[in-house]
Amino acid sequence: MAVTSRTPSVSAPGTPPQPGLRERKKLRTRIAIRQAAYRLIAEQGYEATTVEQIAAAAEVSPSTVFRYFPAKEDIVLTDEYDGVLAAALRGRPAGEPPLESLRHVLAEVLAEFLATGEQELRQRTRLMVEVPAVRARTAGSMSDTAGALADALAARTGREPGDLAVRVFVAAVLGTLREVTLCWGEQGQEGDLVAMTGRALDVLEGGLRL
Repeated sequence: MAVTSRTPSVSAPGTPPQPGLRERKKLRTRIAIRQAAYRLIAEQGYEATTVEQIAAAAEVSPSTVFRYFPAKEDIVLTDEYDGVLAAALRGRPAGEPPLESLRHVLAEVLAEFLATGEQELRQRTRLMVEVPAVRARTAGSMSDTAGALADALAARTGREPGDLAVRVFVAAVLGTLREVTLCWGEQGQEGDLVAMTGRALDVLEGGLRL
């Protein structure tokens, strides 16, 4: 999902164990690369910022950057919230409809984004709106999020993660989130992002009637 380089603090029943030393080191490296990228982009613009410059600012090699992020766009479009979303979804009441569960989980996680990484959220959204390459990469960058949500929904519903209904459900929700973010950005990042997300989910829940 994606928004902030801080370590997520949202917790829920079923939250996976804390990562080991190796995973924590990898996480710190990812965060350092992302923070360096955001800082350089803010100073000199997206197009003028190279992977080599980001690597130097993060004190890693360019090959290390590409090991963590396949493309420059991925640096500003990915974060560490996929596991948090999935764990929070698994922790919702068993009999709760999936869309209602996601409504609660997304509201909680978006509130966390805004509380701990608002500046990066705004910078990321601005890049999604203004840089065609970043916008084009958005759908591909959500593949890990889609997989995490599909696994969690499959476990809740007794289906397989690759089940067509699960895939369509996840694609609809993630497409909705993408459009909410773009709409918010195109409108000057005004308004309540959490409330906008809720209204967009209402459209899904209402059967996409206009």
